[in-house]
Amino acid sequence: MIDPKILDDLARKLADSVPTGIRELQKDLEKNLHVTLQSAFKKLDLVTREEFEVQSTLLARSRAKLDALEAQITALEQNQKNNPLGDSTK
Repeated sequence: MIDPKILDDLARKLADSVPTGIRELQKDLEKNLHVTLQSAFKKLDLVTREEFEVQSTLLARSRAKLDALEAQITALEQNQKNNPLGDSTK
């Protein structure tokens, strides 16, 4: 979930950009912007930075294992080509 402080800051910045004649409505506008932004971000189904980092780490680990397995398969295939009868007495 998005950090509420980020939403508050973004809503405040948007409310501050409103012309001064409308500033009386600033608090109400800021509250409405906060709710609107929170709803919009919720619909986007975003992940937190922490969740992203965990998934990136898992992906890197999986990639390393896949590379090791591919190398092992290549070595076994090469061994099979060099010794087609399965004779391991070489």
